[in-house]
Amino acid sequence: MSTHASGTATAHRYAPVTSVHYELVPARRLSLETVAGRTGLHPDLIRRFVALGLIDAEYDAAGRLVFAPDAPAVLGRVERLHTGLCLNYASIGLVLDLLDRINRLEAALRRSGARSEEPPWT
Repeated sequence: MSTHASGTATAHRYAPVTSVHYELVPARRLSLETVAGRTGLHPDLIRRFVALGLIDAEYDAAGRLVFAPDAPAVLGRVERLHTGLCLNYASIGLVLDLLDRINRLEAALRRSGARSEEPPWT
């Protein structure tokens, strides 16, 4: 609130402030060759996973695929679902989405302090 010369108080409404974040150091990215070497998967199979939406990737300035540092772990999870449960790659996307949703719900329950008599199933 501000007061004018007349002594009356007036309320000012300001637009919400949005924060802007600048990365001082660019996030480390892994090349397709690095991810393939760490996972033992063929680069063409990794490209197929990107096309199916099983793993996120970006293109660098030269047009090459680059991945987040956790990409090998994500690909390991995809391969475990494929071999361990005999799921095809199309259904793995649905299973990953459901597992992520369960993780978010369990985290929300933990934050809220709600207790269950049963342990989490995951």
